[in-house]
Amino acid sequence: MSDDCEGDTKRARTDPAYRRALWIVVLLNLGFGLSETAGGFLAGSEALKADALDFLGDGSITLLGLVALTWQAKTRSKIALTQGLFLALLAIYVFAMAVWRAIEAVPPEAAIMGGIGIIALLINVLSAYVLSRFRAGDAQARAVWLFSRNDALANVGVIAAAVLVGVTRSAWPDLIVAGIIAGLFLYSSREIISDAWLELHKPASNK
Repeated sequence: MSDDCEGDTKRARTDPAYRRALWIVVLLNLGFGLSETAGGFLAGSEALKADALDFLGDGSITLLGLVALTWQAKTRSKIALTQGLFLALLAIYVFAMAVWRAIEAVPPEAAIMGGIGIIALLINVLSAYVLSRFRAGDAQARAVWLFSRNDALANVGVIAAAVLVGVTRSAWPDLIVAGIIAGLFLYSSREIISDAWLELHKPASNK
């Protein structure tokens, strides 16, 4: 991995480019999250609603990360730990909603679902690209990048589900993708919590 990609905690705290990247991600996530929430209800799609909730959560958590840039390393690790726990709770909520909707299993509007999914994918690819050079910093920096990466992967699933819903006229592709998104959230929450926990219990440097 190149030196440009590795970065370190000091760079994450002081690099103006990192702060600009975070502001871009905050604005993209919060702005589109509100739009996708409306689209999710309009389309009747649990996958879109889950993705919209993730957009709003990511924007809020990234904003918190932006504020935390000047804080002490231990405090930043605690913020990352909070981010991981938040992602785990989000996963549980998404999975519970998918199970609840499975009782009715009404198919969503495939065209709306697919169109919004494509726009969401473009926004998340842009966010992930903006943050990619900082992805190997400290736990908090890595957590922010993982959020955007997960969103981009989830959007691919949403688009695929929209195609399958259109072909089969079944709600199950939408519900299955919502469950997969929940699983992706849980997997990344484990990574974030593990990184933050190690940093919190790492011996203090004398340098």
